[in-house]
Amino acid sequence: MVHTLDRLGRTVRDTLNLVHDLKERGIGVRTLADPLAINIAEPGGPMSQLAFLMLALVGQMERTYAAERAAHARAVATANGRRTGRPSVVDADTLEHAALLRASGSTISQITAKTGLKRTTLYRHLPPRAAPE
Repeated sequence: MVHTLDRLGRTVRDTLNLVHDLKERGIGVRTLADPLAINIAEPGGPMSQLAFLMLALVGQMERTYAAERAAHARAVATANGRRTGRPSVVDADTLEHAALLRASGSTISQITAKTGLKRTTLYRHLPPRAAPE
């Protein structure tokens, strides 16, 4: 059982492949909330197959449109100077202190001990050291 058919796969092809694999193993698929009752457990006629394909296609379109809307919203926010994504858990003063320690020659292990920041956070926020010539 699945709530709606769009929860079963990202694309029509994914959904068809999954349902085909399940059907070969003797497992049926039944949706609960779709406007058209889909029950793949019992072999249906062409109308149930058409309903299945239409609902899978609508689910794929919804996912595509949602991704496009989210990308547009991120682009507008970036153009307006707003930062997108999760807020940073590292304050600017701690990062500045870590950058000064790095510039003074401290190792990453020493910086993590002094600042309390994790190693991955430092690698993400601090620029790499210049290669010696």
